[in-house]
Amino acid sequence: MRIAINTRLLLKGKMDGIGWFTAETARRMVINHPEHHFFFFFDRKPDQAFIYGANVTPIVLCPQARHPVLWYLYFEWATPRALKKYKIDLYLSPDGMMPLHPKVPTLTVIHDLNFEHATGNLKPSHQRYMGYYFQRFARNATRVATVSSYSKKDIAETYGIDPSKIDVVYDGAHSNYHPHSDKEKAAIRHRFSNDCPYIIFISTILKRKNLANLLIAFDKVKQQGHPDLKLIVVGSRVWWQDELAEAYDNMQHREDVIMPGHVDPTDLSALLSAAQMLVYPSYFEGFGIPILEAMYAETAVVASNTTSMPEVGGDAVMYIDPANPESIANAIVSLDDEALRQSLIEKGRRQRALFSWERTTELLWESMMKTHSNP
Repeated sequence: MRIAINTRLLLKGKMDGIGWFTAETARRMVINHPEHHFFFFFDRKPDQAFIYGANVTPIVLCPQARHPVLWYLYFEWATPRALKKYKIDLYLSPDGMMPLHPKVPTLTVIHDLNFEHATGNLKPSHQRYMGYYFQRFARNATRVATVSSYSKKDIAETYGIDPSKIDVVYDGAHSNYHPHSDKEKAAIRHRFSNDCPYIIFISTILKRKNLANLLIAFDKVKQQGHPDLKLIVVGSRVWWQDELAEAYDNMQHREDVIMPGHVDPTDLSALLSAAQMLVYPSYFEGFGIPILEAMYAETAVVASNTTSMPEVGGDAVMYIDPANPESIANAIVSLDDEALRQSLIEKGRRQRALFSWERTTELLWESMMKTHSNP
């Protein structure tokens, strides 16, 4: 079989969650299925590290798709021509975008519908594009995959799609995430927090990630004592305005917030392992990969009680109301208790066993075979 995969988000040193999903599953499929030939559709010259085997042919399509107008040209003009030229039998799009009329069996992976439920999280042009096209992508695809039962229900109800057309494939955690030694933890604290204990927030900074309420909550925690405690915010500043900028500007303990920006996966694994806890107060997640990564790093987790997060966290997470900074602050303070932290970590060891990239790839491959056999 000749399988095409949309790999435009495989960008060395610049990958977000969907990029990692693409990389982890595509690599395993190429290795596990040498009997099939894979055509990787990039929008620029790829790094050789992403060509996972001799059964991969990289194809560069134009234009570079980084804006709604260019998305349209890439998926409605360049991709259909490539599907025809290379006689593709099955097309997989891990980022949800696809030609509206692909003329081959197509599986699109829609990770979540956050853009359907709240505005202000995306640039207006991106919001308009996704709001208009994603329901059409979902309806025109042969099948849809998504990363949680919550998202499956949301896609089915929001877009009026038969749930039997939607497969849940979950997410996994990068293999870099694991517990580190005390010596390694001390070294990372020395580098990043001046040897002080810290809590950590990990995410590209978007409005829905709710960093504003975490900053308010952190100030409340500091006001109760905890003079050495730091907050490390890992992630690129895509959105920094309105209530977030106001919350930061009004902080009494702003000097205790450390913002290293993007951190490479090796350092990030050590940072997460050495943290007192991960605090993940997002309003909306299709899955919530940092929750799982923290479980693999054996770090306690505080997370929102909304959308998919209880599904991912199970009983291994302390849940909070993301709209209430007091709730976030109380959870942080309660996890001063070492016994409680260790209890959550032990539960996390059991919960994390439910999710792995190997399992994701198996489920995604099953969905692809359904797509191919029932066009």
